[in-house]
Amino acid sequence: MNGQRLGGRYQLLERIGGGGMAVVYKATDLVLNRTVAVKILRSQFGSDEDFVQRFRREAQAVASLSHPNVVSVYDVGQEDDTYYMVMEYIEGPNLKDVINQQGALPVSEAVRIAVQICDALDHAHQNQIIHRDIKPQNILIGKNGRVKVTDFGIARAATSATITQTGSVLGSVHYFSPEQARGGVTAEKSDIYSLGIVLYEMLTGQLPFSGDSPITIALKHLQEPLPEPRQIRPDIPQSVENIVLKALAKDPFLRYKSAKEMLLDLETCLSPERQNEEKIRFPIDDEETKVLTAITPEMMAQYKREKQLDARAGEEDEEEETSGKQRWWTKALIWTGTIGLFLLLAAAGVMFLLNSIQVPEVTVPPVTGMQLEEAEQKLKEAELVPKVVEDYHEEAKGTVFRQEPAPPMSLKRNSEVTLYVSKGPQEVAMPSFIGQKASLAQQQLAEAKYKEVIIKEREDQEVPEGHVIDQIPAPDTQVVPAETSVTLYVSKGKRYVKVPAVVGKQLAAAKVELLKAGLDVGDVTEQASYEVQEPNIVLSTYPYEPQMEVAAGTKISLVVSNGKYPADARIASYPILIDVEEGEKVDVRIVLSDARGDNQVVVEETIDQPRNYTLSLVLSPEKDAKIEVFKDGVSDHTHYISYESLE
Repeated sequence: MNGQRLGGRYQLLERIGGGGMAVVYKATDLVLNRTVAVKILRSQFGSDEDFVQRFRREAQAVASLSHPNVVSVYDVGQEDDTYYMVMEYIEGPNLKDVINQQGALPVSEAVRIAVQICDALDHAHQNQIIHRDIKPQNILIGKNGRVKVTDFGIARAATSATITQTGSVLGSVHYFSPEQARGGVTAEKSDIYSLGIVLYEMLTGQLPFSGDSPITIALKHLQEPLPEPRQIRPDIPQSVENIVLKALAKDPFLRYKSAKEMLLDLETCLSPERQNEEKIRFPIDDEETKVLTAITPEMMAQYKREKQLDARAGEEDEEEETSGKQRWWTKALIWTGTIGLFLLLAAAGVMFLLNSIQVPEVTVPPVTGMQLEEAEQKLKEAELVPKVVEDYHEEAKGTVFRQEPAPPMSLKRNSEVTLYVSKGPQEVAMPSFIGQKASLAQQQLAEAKYKEVIIKEREDQEVPEGHVIDQIPAPDTQVVPAETSVTLYVSKGKRYVKVPAVVGKQLAAAKVELLKAGLDVGDVTEQASYEVQEPNIVLSTYPYEPQMEVAAGTKISLVVSNGKYPADARIASYPILIDVEEGEKVDVRIVLSDARGDNQVVVEETIDQPRNYTLSLVLSPEKDAKIEVFKDGVSDHTHYISYESLE
C-alpha cells in the first residue's frame, strides 16, 4: 500500500510494523504537514461487522486519552473496506528491540520505564479503558527516552474469533494473566500482571514462562510457580523483586489494587531505606487444591450432553410420582409464570422509559483548519457546544489547529467540544550563536524549526575555523522561527598571503604593495649601503622574506637605504690612460668591480686619440677593486686595487 492516500490526506510512505490484526505504516498528513503512523486493519477483519463496530467504539474511546506516555490517536476512518486509525508517530525502537539488543537492562532504567508504563495504565484505567495486550512490542521508546504505550483499543476490540488468528496468541501469550489464559473476565489487574511480566523481562533479560506452544505457556501461567528474579540476577534489590512478585500473583486479589498503587510503589522502590526490605510473603490457602484450566468449546459440548442425559433420567423419575404431587407442581408453575410475566413487563416498561429520556448522540464534525467563526457554526449546527482555548501556534491567527474530541467520535447532544485556536506564531528572542560552532548552531536552529539556515563562509584572523563570526537577525531580535531565515557567517580560518617583492622599491611604493597584499607595515629601519646610495630604497624585509606565505594581517618590517656608505668604506679615485695611435680609432670599454657590485661598465665609447679616465672606487674590508680595460673587444690590461693599499 506504499504510496496510497487514505481519506484524501494521509499519504502512506513505508511499512514500519504490524501484527496479527493490523499493519502499521509511516505516513504524511498532507493537511497539517506532519508525520503520522497509520494502523490499517487487516482485510479479514474488515468483513466482521461485530469486530468493526467494536473497533470503532474502542478507537473513539482511546482517542479521548490524553497522556504524555500514551500514543495519541488523531483520527479514525474508513475508505471502502479499509479501516484505519491515525496515530502519533514515534521515532525510535520498541522495548522488545531494546531488550533483544541489550539483554537485561540496568535496574534503574527498568524501573524508570515501568513507572511511565504504569502511569499510562493508571490514566487509561481511570477512563475505563483496559489495554489487555501489554507487552514490550507495544511499548515505544522515543529518541528523548520518553516511553509511549500504543495499541490501546485494538486489544479490547478483539473478539473470541480473533484469539486463534495466526500471530495473535503467539505474540501475547507470554504476557497473559492467569484469568486471560483461563478465558475469564479481564480487568485492570490483568494489565498489572502483564506489566509485571514486562518488568521481569527487563530485569532478567528473559521471560518467566516459555514453551513449545501457546497452550503450554498459558498452562504455566495458571499452574507453575514464578521463577524469582533474584535467583536469575542476585543484584536486583529486594524492594524491586517484591514489586514483581506482587504484580505476578496468580490470585488477582493478591495483586496491586490499582495501577496507581503499583506506580507509587515503583517511585520509591530504589530509595535507600527500601532496598533491603523483607521479601514479600502471600497467605497460603489450605483449601486450594488446583488451578482451573481454560474452558474449551469441547468441554462445553460435553457438558451440554451430560445435562441432556440428566434431564432424560429426571423425566423417568417424575412419571413415578403421585398425581397429587403433579398437581402441586402445576400450581407452582402457574405462580412462577405469573411472577415472571410481571417482572418481564416491568423490565420492558423501565427500558421504554430509559429510551424515551435518553439523549441522542451526534457525530463530532471535523473543524480542524477552519477559522473560529466557521468552526463554531459547524458545531452549533451539529448541536454541540464549542469551548475555545487560545494558544500560540504556527497556524494563522484565528485558525482551529486541534479539537477534542476528534471526529468521528459520537457525543450526546449539547456536549462540549474543545477548540484549540491559534493566537498566531509566538515571537521569541533570537538567540546568539556568535562564537559557537556552526554545526551546533545549525542543529539548534533546526530543532527550533526556523524557516531556513544560510551559511556564508569568510576568512577571519581572530575567530577559529568553523565558528560563527556574525549572524542575521542579530541576537535578541524578536522573531517568529517558522517565518525567519537565519544567515550565519562562518569563519574559514586565517587567510594566508605571499610577501610581495618590494626590495629595490621606494619606501612609499613598498608600503602600498604590502597593504594591497593584506599585510601590515612594521618597523622601518634606515641602513647604510654599498650598493644603494639613493635614500629610502628598500634593501630587505624581515622577519619574512619575499614570496614566503604568512597569515593575512602579519606585520612586515622594512630596511631602507639612508643614502650613505658604511663607515668602514674606503673611497678613492683611480686614473686610467688609454693610448691610441694617430689616425687610429679604438672601441674602449672599462669594467669595474668593487664594493658597489661586480662588472660595472663605467666607460664604453670609441676614441681616436689618447684619453685619460678617472674612476671612482669604493672598497670594503671584504671587497677589493678590479678594473679591466678592453680595446676593440679584447682585454688590454687589468688593474687590482686592494683595500689595504688605500690606507
